[in-house]
Amino acid sequence: MTTLADTRWTDLSEGKGLLLVVPVGATEQHGPHLPMTTDTDIAVALAAALDRERDDVVLAPPVAFGSSGEHQAFPGTLSIGREATELLLVELGRSATETFRRVLFVSTHGGNVEPVNAAVRRLREEGRDVRAWSPGWDGDLHAGHVETSVMLVLAPEAVRTGSVVRGETAPLDEILPQMRREGVIGVSASGVLGDATTATVEDGRTLLRRALTDLAEAVEAWLRATPDAAGGDAGETRVRVSGAVSDAGR
Repeated sequence: MTTLADTRWTDLSEGKGLLLVVPVGATEQHGPHLPMTTDTDIAVALAAALDRERDDVVLAPPVAFGSSGEHQAFPGTLSIGREATELLLVELGRSATETFRRVLFVSTHGGNVEPVNAAVRRLREEGRDVRAWSPGWDGDLHAGHVETSVMLVLAPEAVRTGSVVRGETAPLDEILPQMRREGVIGVSASGVLGDATTATVEDGRTLLRRALTDLAEAVEAWLRATPDAAGGDAGETRVRVSGAVSDAGR
């Protein structure tokens, strides 16, 4: 594994031929059973797995704060908002492309969808080969079956199994108006959007395997494309809304 944290500047004389992978997560409530760092932990795990598979990847330290305003009513949530998240990623991308030929943001927090997409679009308009990827997991929205299953694989010791609950399970389109007005706490006192009681290690392994396959294939297709294609359609670089709300909160 090649991590930026463990390198020296003299190790990066060939940096222009490398892909810098930046995990982009959040620090926010994930119910009474998952840690505040869940999104960041998942982003780091996925990015690190890609790093282990490819010799041309360098793993950056994670961006651990993002746009989490929809969770602000829960103690411990640290949100920097959409504008700050976008600006942070734009400036980070500009700096990174001075060394690295390509930069990939691996984003795992749904609230970051809009600022991540906006940052990538702006960077690509500047001619920088930057893209973003997120896992396309179907299922519940937040701290439910999906994220709990994944964390049971990645960090089982961090899951408080005795505190696992079934939260609000209504479809997103039914609860979104109230969430926009009141945040997540307006629809779920526990902060869980989904049913964490059904989570299993087996499902977590399946979810991770599928995500890692998708990530590896997306990167391979990108790197095989025309080297100077940075100014292409920004739509293909977008992260998806995967188990979170992209336009609630700030």
